[in-house]
Amino acid sequence: MSKIGVGFIGAGGIAQGQHMPSYARLSDRVQLVAVADVNEESARAAAERFHIPHVYTDYREMVQRDDIHVVVVATPNFLHKDATIAALEAGKHVHCEKPLARNAHEAREMVQTARRVGKLLHVSLQWRFSGVAQFLYKYIVQEGNLGEIYYARAHALRRRGIPGWGVFIDKEKQGGGPLIDIGVHILDTTLWLMGYPKPVAAYGATYTKFGNRPDVVGLMGQWDHTKFTVEDFAVGLIRLENGATITLESSFCANIERDEFNTLLLGDKGGVFADPMSERPVRIATEHNRTLYNIEPVNLPNVNSYQANVEAFVDAVLNNKPAPIPGEHGYYLNAIMDAIYESSETGREVRIDVRLD
Repeated sequence: MSKIGVGFIGAGGIAQGQHMPSYARLSDRVQLVAVADVNEESARAAAERFHIPHVYTDYREMVQRDDIHVVVVATPNFLHKDATIAALEAGKHVHCEKPLARNAHEAREMVQTARRVGKLLHVSLQWRFSGVAQFLYKYIVQEGNLGEIYYARAHALRRRGIPGWGVFIDKEKQGGGPLIDIGVHILDTTLWLMGYPKPVAAYGATYTKFGNRPDVVGLMGQWDHTKFTVEDFAVGLIRLENGATITLESSFCANIERDEFNTLLLGDKGGVFADPMSERPVRIATEHNRTLYNIEPVNLPNVNSYQANVEAFVDAVLNNKPAPIPGEHGYYLNAIMDAIYESSETGREVRIDVRLD
């Protein structure tokens, strides 16, 4: 095909803020065909803004169009599974917002469907495409400069960042709090840099210390504390099939000096601290000829990670390549997060089984 037709399920903030403009910029390869949203006013506003000719309130009707080849699922988490499976069953490739699902059971069903129908399932975990992550992957990890990576520490921490909109505080609809919303990004990037070994077990704890209180300031809008049913801090220790481990911390709200989004990778040849929100985004520690070196690259690429994510998926569809971020990785992430949540409830380490057969 010379162009791929794209349909969007969901016309909210992430669709209009990121997905639609990213696909629209690829007008030489992409045609925006339709948008579906239960809120017809939102769907029509998005259609007018991005010159999308067809509007639906029922996505099941939209995905039957022959001129749609790719469906973007940009809904709240609790709607990901049904929308994705409907699109896959209709013969469409799917680009699904993160996390892939609310839990591993849903994610597993989505991945199994994609495999059965032979269509791509791509997860929108765009931090992999950031300039820092791409530099580390291509020039540090793949060049063997870290050696065997045996440990990582990943942080996705907000000081006062409970969202004051949407369903981010509703466990039933979202699946969880910061762990599943922002922790999923740094965990994915960390696992990707480590080669994405299978998880085998996790131990963790979650806390709700701020979200259910009326006296906490909301720097991302004031939420309804009476409806807060998710954690506002989570911590986990993840064991991987190759013997490596990851510690993960994620918060919507915590008494810390500043927001953090970073990862530390320790290898037997070198270590790297990737801190893209700071003025020193990459710091490498190594040894050569019995001399210790601290190295900081200064001309890292500036990348629109959302755009790069979409471009990679479009290229995969047009050229029959695998999904850049396959559904299987989204499934691993959901399985890890499920284990951390279960461990918090039981106080014990939880085994993880990510088999798909």
